[in-house]
Amino acid sequence: MADVFKDPRKLEYLNAEGADRPLRSPIPHSTLVAARAYRKRRVVEQVAARGCTAILLFDPVNIRYALDARNMQVWAAHNPFHYALLFADGHGIDFEYRGAEHLVDGLETVDEVRPAFAWFYQYSAENLHEWVETWADDIVSALREREAGPLRLAVDKLEPPGVDALRRRGVTLVEGQELTEHARLIKSAEEVELMRWTIRVCEAGMARIYEASVSGKTEQEIWAELHHENARSGGEWLETRLLTVGRRTNPWFKECSDQVAARGDLLAFDTDMIGPYGYCADLSRSWTIDHVAMTPEQRTLYAAALEQVEHNLALIRPGMDWREYTERSWPIPERYLANRYSCLLHGVGMCDEYPGVYAPQDAADFQAGRFEPGMVLAVESLIGEQGGREAVKLETQVLVTGSGAERLDSFPWEDV
Repeated sequence: MADVFKDPRKLEYLNAEGADRPLRSPIPHSTLVAARAYRKRRVVEQVAARGCTAILLFDPVNIRYALDARNMQVWAAHNPFHYALLFADGHGIDFEYRGAEHLVDGLETVDEVRPAFAWFYQYSAENLHEWVETWADDIVSALREREAGPLRLAVDKLEPPGVDALRRRGVTLVEGQELTEHARLIKSAEEVELMRWTIRVCEAGMARIYEASVSGKTEQEIWAELHHENARSGGEWLETRLLTVGRRTNPWFKECSDQVAARGDLLAFDTDMIGPYGYCADLSRSWTIDHVAMTPEQRTLYAAALEQVEHNLALIRPGMDWREYTERSWPIPERYLANRYSCLLHGVGMCDEYPGVYAPQDAADFQAGRFEPGMVLAVESLIGEQGGREAVKLETQVLVTGSGAERLDSFPWEDV
């Protein structure tokens, strides 16, 4: 039909070897080694700057960042069986699931591997209080091997029995999430190279979504295309399930379902993809099912979303503080305010990261900070009227440079 236009620019993001082939990374191992060394050093510098003996890491993303050690990361996010100690002198101990110690063989960031004591209730049940004491003794023993004086330990995440057990042993605990977020804030050139590859894989998945955006398919069928490309090309998981069509796009944050796409519906998605090397590709696009011409209302929504992204992207300059950015951000029209997105931009690395920078309506308490070269950010827009039929979600990932912001993704916007 005359109103159908499948954009050939988008299909170019499929694997040139054929859609039935995974993408294979061209990045040399030396780049990964350099990125690992940089990341570990960033955490060590934060530990030392805060006068801590070490940091105890339970968050699987933080362990991955600091040591590049990974083991069942999604499961580890809600079952704390894997943890690590990274000391102010750079010594790194990976406490591994029993039987999985070999997973870090040859990993240059890990100086020692020891068995972990998994004391959470699923494993310990009525023995929890006994097991946590054994765990705490083991942690303090490891700290004492390298520190004779007072023990000051940063911790990113720890369940209450563990907190109490360490404090009973005289350990001063320090908030560790601030430490890790600030360590992760500035990316090295090698990290950016790894991230560019994750984005390449993500955009191949987006091209598959584009091809699959046809009437009669469910949201879940379409969303599966991104999972497929990510998994077969060496990626890891998707943090969310944000792909919806038609009336389910507005308000935002509904998860994909068995809703069947209809011709002309708007489709909107947010990738939140943890891809190869553990890096995140956080990109959003919107287009119509069957790639028919947008209605006047859909074009109006899309044009406003694109204007917001482009305006806010053009503002980014190294040295600009976040208060000024908020004040100069695109003024969201009154009719779209109620359904606005939760932030204007946020950091991206191995997942969504610090900082979050907000619209004036949400920024009563400004975070103190400014843009610096090496930061990677996701610039967001969500445009839909309260009670309206549909919404448009757009998002691009950018690197802060010495002169502004460079887009890391290039998957085309719609022509409106």
